[in-house]
Amino acid sequence: MAKKVGIVSCYFKHNYGSMLQAYATQKILDDMNIENETINIDKNIDFSNGKKKYYMGQVFNFQFIKSKLGMIKLKLDKKINKNLGKNISIRDKKYEEFRKTFRLTELYKTYAELNEKAEKDYSSVIVGSDQLWLPVNVVADYYTLNWVPEDVNKISFSTSFGVSVIPEKYKEAYKKFLNRINYLSTREVAGQKIIKELTGRDATLVCDPTLLFNKDEWMSIQQEEPIIKGKYIFCYFLGKNIEHRKFAERLKEKTGYKIVSLNHADEYVKYSDVFADETPYDVGPAEFLNMIRNAEYVCTDSFHGTVFSLINNVKFFTFRRYSNKSKVSTNSRIDSLLGIVNLKDRLINGDENVEKEIEKKIDFENVNMKLEEFRNTSKEFLKNALSK
Repeated sequence: MAKKVGIVSCYFKHNYGSMLQAYATQKILDDMNIENETINIDKNIDFSNGKKKYYMGQVFNFQFIKSKLGMIKLKLDKKINKNLGKNISIRDKKYEEFRKTFRLTELYKTYAELNEKAEKDYSSVIVGSDQLWLPVNVVADYYTLNWVPEDVNKISFSTSFGVSVIPEKYKEAYKKFLNRINYLSTREVAGQKIIKELTGRDATLVCDPTLLFNKDEWMSIQQEEPIIKGKYIFCYFLGKNIEHRKFAERLKEKTGYKIVSLNHADEYVKYSDVFADETPYDVGPAEFLNMIRNAEYVCTDSFHGTVFSLINNVKFFTFRRYSNKSKVSTNSRIDSLLGIVNLKDRLINGDENVEKEIEKKIDFENVNMKLEEFRNTSKEFLKNALSK
């Protein structure tokens, strides 16, 4: 019996980008007629213990603790604010509905069990995409593919480090797992540089899995009819910067379009409930696509908010969620993407003059051409890696 391809992805995280990139990885293999399945990591003890080990080691890391405060606060806010908790549970149900689109394996509770599974069933294991090579995940040792047997083909597809600099104490661990992967690719230039510095190897720059499909191909999981009636500015902010939301307000004043916002995705931001005209929660990944596709403008600090604006040829403004000097900055993937389509001027701070920003035109014909080129070279990398 022919062996399958195992997919190692972040399919379970209640985040639009995470779920859609995991879905896209599965879909591209389906389209290539390659039998595949996504590995179920729901109750893996080794993965869970590895993450706990990392978090225990960060107790005195102020920058790390500060970066996690928003998520911790959101959990507390949901318990205190019953209405907020109810709304977010509505969104969570939509995520769980979408999760049913994944072909998941049975549960494997240890890496030893996964090792046996891979040896027996897989010709290749693909890890990607998303920020799977953050230090926490390297310590947890799942997305590293260290548990995959030596003789099984190991491929990273569009895997992201999530950071531009690897902490010194983790560099040896990174070198070890990167050198075991047969085919290395990443979705940002910063990732290529990290791999070169640590291993001396040249990684291929490929697109995020979500970019492997064009606007028409993404229609397969969303309804044609617009979910939101009338003309609107779609806001999807993961950060808490008020200036970004105030820019959207100025854009509303100038255009007359209402603001539709997906609120409190990563943390509770009180101002979000003030600046938006509509704040729907009954929105899963499929509805997210529909709302971007039918917007007049998109305002976002999200990588995948930017990705789907480009795919759907929707005018957009992307805001810097982090300072470039921040050690937890994930700006590099957005910088790489906008550089490829020659649209770095769409990355703004939020204090800009709206009238001047509106005057800037987007050459979507050029965007589509650049994305198609990137799409094709990325598919070729994957085909080549899987053919060995």
